[in-house]
Amino acid sequence: MNEIKNPKFVKYLRVSTQEQGKGGHGIGAQARDLELFLGSLEAAEIVGTFVEVASGAKGDRPELIQALALCRKSGAKLLVSKLDRLSRNVAFIANLLEDRSVEFVVAALPRADRFQLHLYAALAEQEREFISQRTKAALKVAKERGVKLGGARPHLHALNARKGEEALQQARSVAGIIIPLRRNGATLQKVADALNNAGIRTQRGCMWRPTQVSNAIQRLGYNKLNTERASTLHDQKCLTRMAIRQQS
Repeated sequence: MNEIKNPKFVKYLRVSTQEQGKGGHGIGAQARDLELFLGSLEAAEIVGTFVEVASGAKGDRPELIQALALCRKSGAKLLVSKLDRLSRNVAFIANLLEDRSVEFVVAALPRADRFQLHLYAALAEQEREFISQRTKAALKVAKERGVKLGGARPHLHALNARKGEEALQQARSVAGIIIPLRRNGATLQKVADALNNAGIRTQRGCMWRPTQVSNAIQRLGYNKLNTERASTLHDQKCLTRMAIRQQS
């Protein structure tokens, strides 16, 4: 079993949805568990604290990236209350375990070594898969019995509409960079690099990727506009050829 040496930590707390983040659900429990763990150590030092509202299935999390960077810079360990607060993806955890430049401690499993943490992550992921399969099977049976599943959720429509409007506004704010670069033949990756180098972040505060640039272009209608222009030019060329043939 591992002994905890150099009790210097960076705390990382995560909840899965905006509602949990705003209401504080889950954060308080995590903070309490971390304080109980830290209270069992002598002279524990907290270098920083990061709180994130994001799905545990996602690897692209700005707060986690900053927390890990601070750990590497200060030599502190990343501290989470439970393993699933770090990630629900066993591959993501496995990659972190292989990274020798940073260590992390799970308050619920303080003495677990790297092999044990990997094993716990694999078992947790397997259990989630079993739960998902059982849920799908139960829903299928209920549907076959005539049970009506789901229902009207007007608040979700409003939420999606608001997110769509925010995404459109951001696309318009970076149109002055995206459109000229694309007109000059820049790839989606080149455009993403230009936005990142300019210090511009996505709507969620993340680095730009080619898929996100493509989504912004679609929201701006730039692809449709180019297609219509290309079609018009093609028609004009055809008409010109026909006129030349008639004159000859």
